Amino acid sequence: MSSIPVYKTRWKWLILGLGFSFLYLPILSLVVYSFNANRLVTVWSGFSTKWYGELFRDDLLMNGIVLSLTIAFLAATAAVVLGTLAAFAMTRLGKLRGETSFAFMITAPLVMPEVITGLSMLLLFISLGQVFDLFSQRGMLTIWIAHTTFCTAYVAVVVSSRLRELDLSVEEAAQDLGAHPFKVFFLVTLPSIMPAIVSGWLLAFTLSLDDVVIASFVSGPSATTLPMVVFSSVRLGVSPKINALATIIISVVALASFLAWWFMAKAEKRRILEARMAGGT
Repeated sequence: MSSIPVYKTRWKWLILGLGFSFLYLPILSLVVYSFNANRLVTVWSGFSTKWYGELFRDDLLMNGIVLSLTIAFLAATAAVVLGTLAAFAMTRLGKLRGETSFAFMITAPLVMPEVITGLSMLLLFISLGQVFDLFSQRGMLTIWIAHTTFCTAYVAVVVSSRLRELDLSVEEAAQDLGAHPFKVFFLVTLPSIMPAIVSGWLLAFTLSLDDVVIASFVSGPSATTLPMVVFSSVRLGVSPKINALATIIISVVALASFLAWWFMAKAEKRRILEARMAGGT
């Protein structure tokens, strides 16, 4: 077996290093300057953690964080329910009249520009506000509905792709053994698609937490999400408090990713061990 030439190995590591540097050096500089004592983020004048204290004393940022996390959690949960139902309708109900139109309407938000989506939702809420007092003032409710609308499309695509890969013979065998369809769903189908549901929920949560365009259209003076606060403050100059906030978010995401990887690796090792023990017997 021929070995890989040395120059190819060096080029591989060089390209890999350049790629990782392009992706992570800006993030690393952001983390470093979050500990800068100077208010100017490009002028280093010593190590300090005072901006983290300033961050937690900023009521506007704190309210934006709480509002964004609340909306993201509610929107992701609602999107998982609606997206899973839509995925079952597209994959398990067979040929239906209007099936193509239904699939198109479900996936339309994936390719629709966010400006168009936000404007259409704004016009919808203005029309509803003339009939229902609930929508007369835009705020948390309107943002939640708008985020649920476009997040449902992503969940439906993820779950439907998983449903198409499932072996229907397992569900049919459970029904042949006398299991009720609801019992088959909760004991066979749902555990099989649970990784896709969790992935869809995390994707919807991230999309909702990150959205600024649609939220700008459907929000009101009483509801300002975190991306809107950050976007408006950055236009006047980058504050070290934003660097501190970004550092905390990066740390939380990195920790969550590591824990998810650790649990998945542990579960995979357990599965391999059980398969070997079953094969040995």
